[in-house]
Amino acid sequence: MSHPEFEAVIGLEVHCQLATDTKIFCGCPTRQADGRSVADAAVNGAVCPVCAGHPGSLPVLNKKVVEYAVRAGLATHCTINPRSVFSRKNYFYPDLPKGYQISQYDLPICEHGGLEIPLKNGETKRVSITRIHMEEDAGKNIHMEGMSLVNLNRACVPLIEIVSGPDMKSSDEAGAYLRALHAIVTHLGICDGNMQEGNFRCDANVSVMPKGSTQLGTRAEVKNVNSFRYVEKAIDHEIQRQIEVIRGGGKIVQETRLYDADKDATFSMRSKEEAHDYRYFPEPDLIPLVIEKAWIEQIRGTLPELPEQKRARLVGELGLSSYDAGVLTSTISMSNFFDQALKLADKSLAKPLANLLTGEVARLINEETKEIGDSKLRPEHLAEAVKFVAAGTISSTGAKTLITAAWKTGDAASTIVDREGLKQVSDTGALETIIDQVIAKNPGQAADFKAGKEKLLGFFVGQVMKESGGKANPTMLQDLIRKKLSSI
Repeated sequence: MSHPEFEAVIGLEVHCQLATDTKIFCGCPTRQADGRSVADAAVNGAVCPVCAGHPGSLPVLNKKVVEYAVRAGLATHCTINPRSVFSRKNYFYPDLPKGYQISQYDLPICEHGGLEIPLKNGETKRVSITRIHMEEDAGKNIHMEGMSLVNLNRACVPLIEIVSGPDMKSSDEAGAYLRALHAIVTHLGICDGNMQEGNFRCDANVSVMPKGSTQLGTRAEVKNVNSFRYVEKAIDHEIQRQIEVIRGGGKIVQETRLYDADKDATFSMRSKEEAHDYRYFPEPDLIPLVIEKAWIEQIRGTLPELPEQKRARLVGELGLSSYDAGVLTSTISMSNFFDQALKLADKSLAKPLANLLTGEVARLINEETKEIGDSKLRPEHLAEAVKFVAAGTISSTGAKTLITAAWKTGDAASTIVDREGLKQVSDTGALETIIDQVIAKNPGQAADFKAGKEKLLGFFVGQVMKESGGKANPTMLQDLIRKKLSSI
């Protein structure tokens, strides 16, 4: 969404819940035996004196949390500070039992990074990352009629907050950055990335200013948006709201707002606190964190191939387009699915594999709002589909039908081909019989073709495909039809 008079300035603060087994400052579990979040466990069933904020209890830093924060910093080209400090961020809220949150303020663990994000016009843009810091999550308020209850299971669950620079100018750019960041943390294995459960959530800082101005406008923060689409919609709405306020002679106030997806609107939550209102001071129960360079390099050596690197490889080695490479690396499940299918097929079939994944499979994912791993589709279905097309057994349209059926049933590819009647007619004799019938029904068009109207070849191909119920092998038809018409 562009505006002739104004330009937007957008920065994102992303909270990633780290996929550690225990909380950041105590030994309480972060997940249940079945892998589900501890937030859904028995109310206050995963709580100890530390995360419940009992007087006299002392926090002990989880080393795995530090490792995951370093992994995130390395993957986003940040400087890893050899010394960082935890601070108390003081504010009162019922689900914050201590009356403060242990976070990092002026000395975070990671700073001065950035990401290259793909834009819709095929170009890329660098978005800076100001800082990444570690902190604990708060509990959860449960509001009921006449009262509110507090569940502290989520208190002390480890988070990293990734703060971008104010470098984005549109909701499209913000969405691209958020998707790129999501792909990185899930590829690293440090975050489950489930936005519906809130373990990857975003606050958007949005302001507008007259085009050509160097004076930034007053920003509003849209809090805790938990889907890519809603982040983009919330930003678009907030940009338009601010422009209308300014055009009406009003002033934008610095505040925190909430986005209502049902109404597609943002609403004021509270006036925005400045940093000094939190009364930050160093956490006296935790000594400064000192990280040895050798450990940082050891962690660097364990990093997997990251989406940015894989995109370059898919384009350079397999000849895929930047768009295809971007879709294939957008999630860890899609990326792994493509790799497994490619192993079962052949590198020469990389492009048709990519076409099916970015086309038919992406459509099914969007329509059913589920991940590829939650369906019955398997890499072997995809590999068999492209091999069948390459061999002329089925058409590209038949491959789509095969994939859709496999998504729902999980049946073997050969079973689906037989059941759905997807096999192409490649027998020359059978095809010539159909061609003869079509020519006999259309003598005028046959004469016109012989007289030089080459475009009629497409007409005859279409008629033969119709007569064969779509099963004629199209790669054989043109030559066979041309020979038949030329011999009349």
